Amino acid sequence: MHEIKKMIYVVLGILVALTILIFTGNKSVHHEISINAAPEKVWNVLFGMDEYPNWNPVMELIEGSVQEGNKVKYKFIQDESTTSEIGATVAQVVPNKLLNQKGGIPLVLTFNHKYMLESTGNSTKVIIHEDYSGIGVNFWNPQAVEEAYQRLNEALKGRVESLK
Repeated sequence: MHEIKKMIYVVLGILVALTILIFTGNKSVHHEISINAAPEKVWNVLFGMDEYPNWNPVMELIEGSVQEGNKVKYKFIQDESTTSEIGATVAQVVPNKLLNQKGGIPLVLTFNHKYMLESTGNSTKVIIHEDYSGIGVNFWNPQAVEEAYQRLNEALKGRVESLK
C-alpha cells in the first residue's frame, strides 16, 4: 500500500510539473521595419513566394499554396548552420494587411506567425511577430529566429525599394 501511495505522488508530481511547463511556456519574437512603398507593393513582393529564392535569405515555400485553410511547408534558414522544414496551416489572409500561419506540435511547441502591414502615409510598416507556446518553449531561446526575421525584413525592404 505504501508503494502505491508513493507511485501516485510521483505521478501527480510529474503531472503538476508538466502542467506548469505547459502554462509557463510562452515566448515571442518581433521585428518591425519601415519600407518606402505602399502596402500593395510590399504585399505583392511578400506574397510572390515564387520569387523568394531571388531575394529572401530566410524562407522558401517548398510545398503547398498560401490560401486560407491550406497546409504549407517552408524551408527555414535560421543561420548558416541551421536549416529546417517547417509545416504550417494558413490561418488567415487579408490582402495588403495580414498573413497569419500556425503550426507546431500541440503542448510541445506551437507557433502563431504573423506578417502585418500597416500604411504609414508614404511608407508601410512591416511587422513580423511570432508567439510560441508549449513545454518545449521553456528549453529554447528564440533569439536566432528573431535575428532571422530581421534579415528577412531587411531583404524585403531592399527588394521592394529596388523595384520601380
